[in-house]
Amino acid sequence: MTPAVALRHWLASVLAAVAAVGAMAVTAQTLNGGPLRDAWSAQDVAVLAGMRLKEAGPRPPDPSNAFEQRADAASLGRALFEDRRLSRNGQVACASCHAEASQFQDGKALGEGVARGKRRTMPVMGAAHAPFLFWDGRKDSAWSQALGPFEDAAEHGATRVRLAKLVEAHYRESYQSVFGPLPPLGKLPQDASPGGTEAERAAWAALPQADRESVNRVFANMGKAIAAYERNISYGESRFDRYAQATVAGDARGQDALSPQEVRGLRLFLGKGQCATCHNGPLLTDHAFHNTGVPPRDPTHPDRGRADGLRKLVQDEFNCLGRYSDARPDQCGELQFLATDDATQLAAFRTPSLRNAAERAPYMHAGQFSSLEQVVQHYASSPKAVLGHSELAQPGERHAQRQAIRLSPSEVQDVAAFLQSLTGPVVQAR
Repeated sequence: MTPAVALRHWLASVLAAVAAVGAMAVTAQTLNGGPLRDAWSAQDVAVLAGMRLKEAGPRPPDPSNAFEQRADAASLGRALFEDRRLSRNGQVACASCHAEASQFQDGKALGEGVARGKRRTMPVMGAAHAPFLFWDGRKDSAWSQALGPFEDAAEHGATRVRLAKLVEAHYRESYQSVFGPLPPLGKLPQDASPGGTEAERAAWAALPQADRESVNRVFANMGKAIAAYERNISYGESRFDRYAQATVAGDARGQDALSPQEVRGLRLFLGKGQCATCHNGPLLTDHAFHNTGVPPRDPTHPDRGRADGLRKLVQDEFNCLGRYSDARPDQCGELQFLATDDATQLAAFRTPSLRNAAERAPYMHAGQFSSLEQVVQHYASSPKAVLGHSELAQPGERHAQRQAIRLSPSEVQDVAAFLQSLTGPVVQAR
């Protein structure tokens, strides 16, 4: 499902909920006879209903990963996720940046593996619902996403053959119980990869095609096992969910889940703050990519974002249409119908979920803002983009989809307060 289609489905569900609520706007009485503290129109109630976490439903199966729902694959995936040996220096695991105790991220402006990266670490919760992953969307599945850091020079810095041999040495039995026999790898060089140093690339090019295929298959299966583990990690319900449910059900006492300031922030979030334009649905994201004029960390070398991510996605041998995918071509609609020449994608970045955002400072794709108040103020200020064109309307500008966001200092504080209410537990299925 493309982001545009997903947004249409969400809007359709909102309209259906509006019809269900009909003229019975919850404005005066509750089911138990007491007045509601906060009155909302029928349309607002329907929108709140569609933002409840439970509306996300079961995580959709990934047709490109036939192993993602297997418990033995998830067990192997967790072991790989936590294994520091799967890095060039033996010190970096997936869990180093996606720490369980820190919302499965690292709290740093820029990710740090064997070296410092160029973007913020994203959490893994909700990945199974996202059609594209990473800030630039260069991957189209959780298993393919898991592979990228292994060979990235700033993250794990490993080589493809080294990783396959580590699986052979330490995970042979558990790997073969999930994916079948490991290919013979003993005669291969220790380090060879299509990326990496010149020597490592040359070693990879010198391998027979059959050996490259065998290594690639083990490499892809590592990603599929990790995705099976990550599929079991999700967001739990927040105070906002309890408030939304209470409002839908007409439960006066339940509305105490949010403070009056947080409710003011929620009204701004849905209204003149225009936050719900992109942060909508139960995961509070449209899963799309937007240029909102976020200042680059290095103005002399601004990040091209989605514009470069699209090119990498189409060329990726591990995408949905690649030979290591378990999907049929007709199950890869997201990839087949990509618009690769969309000028609006220059310096555009993925809309992150706002769930648990209060626990994940700093913010934006390179940690440019240290607080939620700074994030909200950025949108209220609507600066012009250094690269590309910001979607945010400027004061006095005629804009097809938006109006200029005008928020007073106290309203900025109210929206930031509401965002605190989106924090809930991180849930791991066992």
